[in-house]
Amino acid sequence: MIAAVVPAQNEEKRIGVVLHQLLNLKVDKIIVVLNGSYDNTLREIQSFKSSRIEVIHFKDPLGIDVPRAVGAKYAYKRGARHVLFVDGDMVGNIGYELNLLMENCLKNNLDLALTNCYPTAPQPCYLTKIIIYFRQLLNQETGLIDMIDISTPSHGPHMISRGMLEIIPYKDFAVPPIEMVLALKQGLNIAIGVEIPHTRLGSSIKNVKHSQMIAQTIAGDCLEALCVFRGEPRSRKYHGMDYIGYHNTRRWDLLEVFFIEVDFMNR
Repeated sequence: MIAAVVPAQNEEKRIGVVLHQLLNLKVDKIIVVLNGSYDNTLREIQSFKSSRIEVIHFKDPLGIDVPRAVGAKYAYKRGARHVLFVDGDMVGNIGYELNLLMENCLKNNLDLALTNCYPTAPQPCYLTKIIIYFRQLLNQETGLIDMIDISTPSHGPHMISRGMLEIIPYKDFAVPPIEMVLALKQGLNIAIGVEIPHTRLGSSIKNVKHSQMIAQTIAGDCLEALCVFRGEPRSRKYHGMDYIGYHNTRRWDLLEVFFIEVDFMNR
């Protein structure tokens, strides 16, 4: 079984496009992790009336990337052999590329199939430079740069194997660069599965403050992943600065409660 995990929060105007594209793929189950939404996202999802769509609904926001950890464990418990992650705001016309990502993952027996969102050099801007710097810092030291350049599961759709779900702690799927480094340390098969330029993803653009927070989050996540690679205590500090971003909004408490509930239901 192939499951798609779709994190979504207040995406009433976008989630329909994402679900439509996924329903046209050979995906057996679409798991929408809806968290902290106060708009009509749930109503829009329910309008599809598809037995392939399942919603895990959290009243409170889980924080950035935590829905991925929710979806990873739930998909595993449902018997998924592979899990495709696609954010609920990606309204770009990327159905062909998603299918290619899935095909390459299966054909090449990949445990972690990533999207290269920068097949050409991105337009230079301050925040982009920060993100690229820390992604390059991580991938260079770990040796991943030779396999995937500066790609990361933080950016763009990606697909994982059941073998990866069996090895990587579910909590670490909430910090994508750590998920990637742990896969590397376990000798899992990591490669680029597809190229989708960032501009074609169609992800929503909110405001400058949000973009700044995202950049700090990704930078801090890469720094934590470096510590994991080195076998050091996790830290988000670099040259005297703490890169926190949205990290403090990650609701580890809600995630742990969910894990307990899923384990209880599957006894």
